[in-house]
Amino acid sequence: MSQSALINVMVKAARKAARPLRRDFGEVENLQVSRKGPADFVTRADRRTEEILREELHRARPAFGFILEEGEDEAGDGEHFWIIDPVDGTTNFIHGIPHFAMSIALRKGRDLVAGLIYNPVTDELFHAERGRGAFLNNRRIRCSARKGLSEAVIVNGCPHRGRADLAQFRKELAVVQEQVAGLRRFGAASLDFAWVAAGRFDGFWERGLKIWDIAAGVLMVREAGGRVEDLDGGPDVLATGNVLAAADGVFPMLATVLRAAK
Repeated sequence: MSQSALINVMVKAARKAARPLRRDFGEVENLQVSRKGPADFVTRADRRTEEILREELHRARPAFGFILEEGEDEAGDGEHFWIIDPVDGTTNFIHGIPHFAMSIALRKGRDLVAGLIYNPVTDELFHAERGRGAFLNNRRIRCSARKGLSEAVIVNGCPHRGRADLAQFRKELAVVQEQVAGLRRFGAASLDFAWVAAGRFDGFWERGLKIWDIAAGVLMVREAGGRVEDLDGGPDVLATGNVLAAADGVFPMLATVLRAAK
């Protein structure tokens, strides 16, 4: 299936923003031994990436608004909104770990209609469009066909530094750990979603995420044949940021185990 004009716009913006970001990441690796460290440098890289994405997307679709991690919402036509996280996995970036991504989604009204997740270091570009499937470097991807938890590898987002949900996470971790073949924590929610969509992971859960962390990934997993819901069974995962995403054959058991962990 050929890419739509909309996906072409998103890919062009992502690839343009990726060029300086790759250079920035190379500089971060060199800064690891410095006393000051790379944090300030990474903040500038994050903002520069956002500026490039914003400029390119606005040029292509000037009527669309934005929901941005680093800035205010902009109304645009009041219906279409680009939802952007320029560098998801900032801690990985700061430490020279090549597992981070830019995440771009388009929402029309209440519906997610397109999503893109791109790791500029590995050059893996995931995209999805509502009703048209999910793709990795233009190859169709699907969630895994596993059933149940005994052979499943599950990825999670472990809260750090005094997050209020740490006690709840420990309960969830304990019950899942007893059921699955493996647990992982990679540190970039957008890529956790993308890897579930590609069948590399069988499920993913995390609490307290923002809309820009998850919008593209929610669509990606659903278009790859998986399920995404609010972790506690609520009606709107984009509003709560408490995410449970999994392959269709894994989701019911994973949901039961996690929702019983009180």
